Amino acid sequence: MQPLLYFSTINFTRQTRTAMIRIGLTGGIGSGKSTVAKIFETLGIPVYYADDAARKLMNTNDALKQAILEHFGKDSYKDGLLDRKYIASIVFNDKEKLELLNSFIHPATIKDADEWMLEQKAPYAIKEAALLFESGASENLDYIIGVYAPQHLRVQRVMKRDKLPVEEIMKRISRQIDEEMKMKLCNFVITNNEQQLVIPQVLELDHRFRALTCAS
Repeated sequence: MQPLLYFSTINFTRQTRTAMIRIGLTGGIGSGKSTVAKIFETLGIPVYYADDAARKLMNTNDALKQAILEHFGKDSYKDGLLDRKYIASIVFNDKEKLELLNSFIHPATIKDADEWMLEQKAPYAIKEAALLFESGASENLDYIIGVYAPQHLRVQRVMKRDKLPVEEIMKRISRQIDEEMKMKLCNFVITNNEQQLVIPQVLELDHRFRALTCAS
C-alpha cells in the first residue's frame, strides 16, 4: 500500500454523459470514510450515505418491505417499522440469509442513489458506502475514492466507537473485501493513518474534480 494519496493510472477524463461527476467513497469498517465524507460536505459537496438511506428505505419502500416480509416473516416489522433486532438475529450468523437480505436492499439503494444524484446541482456528488464494490454500485459511478487505514487502527477505532470486542470486529472485517484489494480497485486513495493529514488530501481531490467539471 502506498503511504500517500495516489491516483491510479487512469485517463483522467470524463467517463459519463451527465453534467455532474458521480464519485464513490468507500473503505473498510473503521477506515474513517464517514469523516472524509463530512470534510467533502464542508466544501459544499452533497453526500449520499448508503447505510442511512438503506435503513430509511426498509421502512418506506413498499417493494423492499414486501420482499423482506415474504422471506423473513411478519415479525420483521412492528407497527410498520423494521424490527432491526429481529432481522439481525436471523442474518447475524447466517451468510446465506445476509446475502438474501442484501440482494433486496442493494438494488433499492442503488436506484434511490441514482435518483438522488439527478437532483444534485453541485460540480460533483459523492455516494458513501462500505459495500460499493460488493453491491455493484460502483458500476454507476465515474470514479471511486478509497479511504485506507491499517487494520490495527481500524480495530482500535471501532472498539472505541462501538464498544465491541475484538472478535466481533474481526468477524465484521472478514465479511468485507480485503482492504488491500479494495484499494487497488479504487481510482484514488486517501490515507487515514493518523500520521498524514487527511484534509489536504481531500482538498487535492476537490480541486481536481472541480477543474474537471469546468473543463467539460
